[in-house]
Amino acid sequence: MKWLILLLLVPMVAVPPRAWAATPQAQAQDIHQQNLDAYLRYIEDHNAGRGSVSVFRQGQPIYMRSFGQQQDAVPAPSPDTPYPIASVTKMITAILTFRLIERNDLHLEDKLSTYVENIPQGETITIGQMLQHTSGLGNFAIRNGAIWVTEPVSQAQILQEIRRQGVAFAPGNRTAYSNSAYYLLRLVLEQKYGRPYHQIVQEEIATPLGLKHFTAALATQGATFTSHTFVGHWQPIKDIDYRNVIGVGDIASTTNDLNTVVSALFQHRLLRAETVAMMLPVGGHDGWGMGLAAFPIGQHAFLGHGGDVLGAHARVVYNPADGIAIAYATNGERIATNTFLETIVGIVYGAPPRMPTLK
Repeated sequence: MKWLILLLLVPMVAVPPRAWAATPQAQAQDIHQQNLDAYLRYIEDHNAGRGSVSVFRQGQPIYMRSFGQQQDAVPAPSPDTPYPIASVTKMITAILTFRLIERNDLHLEDKLSTYVENIPQGETITIGQMLQHTSGLGNFAIRNGAIWVTEPVSQAQILQEIRRQGVAFAPGNRTAYSNSAYYLLRLVLEQKYGRPYHQIVQEEIATPLGLKHFTAALATQGATFTSHTFVGHWQPIKDIDYRNVIGVGDIASTTNDLNTVVSALFQHRLLRAETVAMMLPVGGHDGWGMGLAAFPIGQHAFLGHGGDVLGAHARVVYNPADGIAIAYATNGERIATNTFLETIVGIVYGAPPRMPTLK
């Protein structure tokens, strides 16, 4: 159970940021498509994973390939079938929070107790601390050392668990990734926008950007890819109930739509430039910003977010130096998500593909 506790809804471990220096640009006419195809074909042929990779430059798609979705996949393979993106949802929740801040409808210094009652240290915890994982709040998805959100539970039960866990440290004194903080942020958003989270996502993000395959859990969704594990063959597994993690890890998306969102963010089509700057990682916070994390991969300084549940994983990263965005989503992996992403980044920037040895 220990590895499940570590995995649930936790993104790629953020690392301390470095200067966002220019990095070698992938040429428009050559992102090494043949090498990308060769690597993903190898993954598919060896049952090493099932998922999708998308690459954008300056907001435009330049590569997309789905792989490994066998004939028994549910739903049937389609480039338009969304994947659970788990905690990448938190990046969306942060964007929606900052849209309110830009409108002067919310402030980073606002106290949690203004919006949600009876949360330990709620009179001290600020919106900014919740965004940056410095609130001290914990992980409601783990109760008594076990994952308990695989079956439907009520909001009252979740709030009871958040209150029971309390805070692990004085707000603002440390950095510790918090699912509970983002769950409560979602409640704040619903109060301030005056509508449910899935409607906010649709009206503030999906519709303005023309996203066709990007929806939160309570929206009317088509089928999404279900989680699998490999036991000599791909076998479906039960994952969390996404209705329990609204605003925390409930959104489903294609990789193209993910890249559209992150590109729009850095092109300042969702938030002003000075607001995006507030989201960036700063020193002393383990690579976390307010909704964005540092992803140094090789010599490339990416920013973005990641997420993992029991059988689905997602990463979306953006290189401000050259406008390259890379999104990866999988509903079944045999290669660690971060290792897979590092290989894809390397190929995009000219490294030869490294074919994995599978156990």
